[in-house]
Amino acid sequence: MTQQNAIVTGGASGIGAGVVKRLTQSGYRVAIFDVQEGPGVVRVDVSDPLECARAVEQVGDVDVLVNSAGVNGANAPLWDYPDGEFERVLAVNLLGTYYMCKAALPSMLRRRQGRIVNVASIAGKEGNPNASAYSASKAGVIALTKSVGKETAKAGVIVNCVAPAVIDTPMNAQATPEHLEYMVSRIPMGRVGSVDEVAALIVWLCSAECSFSTGAVFDASGGRATY
Repeated sequence: MTQQNAIVTGGASGIGAGVVKRLTQSGYRVAIFDVQEGPGVVRVDVSDPLECARAVEQVGDVDVLVNSAGVNGANAPLWDYPDGEFERVLAVNLLGTYYMCKAALPSMLRRRQGRIVNVASIAGKEGNPNASAYSASKAGVIALTKSVGKETAKAGVIVNCVAPAVIDTPMNAQATPEHLEYMVSRIPMGRVGSVDEVAALIVWLCSAECSFSTGAVFDASGGRATY
């Protein structure tokens, strides 16, 4: 069997790094796109559509795309949100996901095969206080996933997203202790999730075993999600 190509954005750390590890163990050739430096990392700013297109072209045919790149943004009420910060968060979290999907989909559609998994958040369902930009961006990722999943449903391309609650990743350093405490307090299991727990779900969604679920949201929230 020919080795399949996978792309993981934000793959240098956190959930993305966990996905890279599992995909590699499963036999994929994995391209890591990130703005952080690291072993095997291709520097790609996902908020730049030209960078996304050029980087995807270098990979060739794409079999799996995992959009995990993201930023938390400022922790502040809407009326105190820094100028330009809302736009920055949407540019990375939402537009970056759109640009990467747009770049990778043509080869998937041409070959009538492919898997896309977008990393959203429980914040995109419920909205977290003092995180309006992050919540809005992840709500957009959920809606984008549902739309694209319907568009490709008969084309052999499966598109889903995951909605984690707070996960033990370096992104937590961007949040205040009070915000982290609030997020954990909403989780019925009373703990943060692990990278491996979310990565295991994502890699299953990337596999051939996931064949009748598309345009769907899979929670990894310790019981927090209510729909």
